[in-house]
Amino acid sequence: MYGIAMDLGTSGIRAQLIDLDTEETIKTVLTMRHPLPGGNVIDQLDFAIQLGEDVATEIIQDTVEEIIDNFNIDLLEIKKLSVCGNPIQLSLFQDTEIRDLAYAGESMQKELGVENVKRDAKVVPANEVFKNLDLPNCTIIIPPSIQHEVGADALAMMIETDFMNQREPSMVTDYGTNAEMALKVGDRIITGSAAAGPAIEGQGINCGMLAGPGAITDVNPEGNYWRLTVLDDSMLERKGDLVNPVAGEVIEQSETRAIGITGTGMISLLSVALETGLIKTMPKLPDGRLILGGGIEITEDDVREAGKAVGAIRASHLTMLMEAGLDFKDLENMYMTGASGTYVDADKARKLGICPGSAKNIVQFGNTSISLAKELILNESKLDEVVEFAHKIETDHLMMAKSEMFKLIYSCEFSYWTQGMPLEMYDQMLKSFNIQGLPKLAENPRIEKQVTKDINDLGKESVQVLRDLGIVIERPIKNCSFCYMCEDKCPEKALQIVSYKEDVYQVHDSQRCLGVSCKRCVDVCPKKAIQFKNVKVLNAHESPFEIEQA
Repeated sequence: MYGIAMDLGTSGIRAQLIDLDTEETIKTVLTMRHPLPGGNVIDQLDFAIQLGEDVATEIIQDTVEEIIDNFNIDLLEIKKLSVCGNPIQLSLFQDTEIRDLAYAGESMQKELGVENVKRDAKVVPANEVFKNLDLPNCTIIIPPSIQHEVGADALAMMIETDFMNQREPSMVTDYGTNAEMALKVGDRIITGSAAAGPAIEGQGINCGMLAGPGAITDVNPEGNYWRLTVLDDSMLERKGDLVNPVAGEVIEQSETRAIGITGTGMISLLSVALETGLIKTMPKLPDGRLILGGGIEITEDDVREAGKAVGAIRASHLTMLMEAGLDFKDLENMYMTGASGTYVDADKARKLGICPGSAKNIVQFGNTSISLAKELILNESKLDEVVEFAHKIETDHLMMAKSEMFKLIYSCEFSYWTQGMPLEMYDQMLKSFNIQGLPKLAENPRIEKQVTKDINDLGKESVQVLRDLGIVIERPIKNCSFCYMCEDKCPEKALQIVSYKEDVYQVHDSQRCLGVSCKRCVDVCPKKAIQFKNVKVLNAHESPFEIEQA
């Protein structure tokens, strides 16, 4: 019999097949993107609100079905499925209430009748959750949220590290599109999240990708050139090519070839480019670009996107420290979790600002969500422990969108990363707002990397990356003039106009479409034929349409 541990991340889904008899990990399957249209979790939530939660749920469940199908096992032998993620992802997976997550105001929640929504732990038959997938012998385990905004992923990052055992000021962050974070000062815990956007996990970047085989995770100066660090097929970091990033020449080839760059690779690139003087003013690059060989080109737009992600996280960290009444130099411990927290060079991260530079001890963990999900499968009493922990912990949740402190700090971050504001002026601006100046870098901090890859045990079979999920959303359209302006305008090349039998359809690749936050295709259509409403979801086995890959 088998169990499946799953992390419903905001940028992708990672799952592991576990043999319940031997407790061995058999195989790991991961998607390269999140299946829902949208560039971040807020976009995904907006998509679900506007087009219907049932549409969003169908897309997520179809993706889970595709993942399970790639485990190549008899569905009758699946006994347990444990799912971790933030409240939005878990609610969409289950097709439960999400409007309380979309509308923060108490009066609006009361008007909608969605105030005080409970997200308690659940153990339910799989066939009560899945609409189309038949798992007759399987139960689904869903851990609780602390508050409606603080989900299972935040619980995981606190439980799976030793964050909760610390008496000195300590912070933990699960780096991702929606970076969850917590600050512990004595018995007080402040939680929050930074809407960092997809660049932190390599998406929204010209040649970006999630952590997977062929991904650049680090760059380091080697003489006048840069040495790349690239993930191999086992998700281990290996020596990559030696490149001249200005001329775009490959000086020395390696056996591990790069196909794209992760968010951690972008952080490293920015840090090295600043340190070596290739970047003197953000976001300016030599000749407007850097080339890492093999067609991997970094543009100034990429620098802006990565910078906005770094800035959102740094502004959130500083806001939380100020909210707690701490001097920045009082931060003792910093825990970094998730794929980005694993592969990033912690010293470069703290110099760039994505990790508080004043922290004296930095500890890097892996994917704590999938780690907790696996524990819940193998140890039935673990759920009781998690529930007890969730009930016992009292948190102050800081909504960055409502924080004037965050808005002031992020305005400086935005000016620095996108408009070239010098750091000295940034520091002066903070002080003019009666905010502490930028944190001073701790001297010789202790940096401990507890894992070599974000999922430590990938299983005896090689990791499988699902690059193309084959899930599309389609809608028949009238009055199309076949000008194809909508296709040309789509920044992700996710849309095609398809004639099928006697009808015409707008067909979107769900994992590449930017959804309702974009709507460039809607705006450009001269006939107003393209709309985001009344769409139908077709999975890889149902769709007669073939979407060309970008």
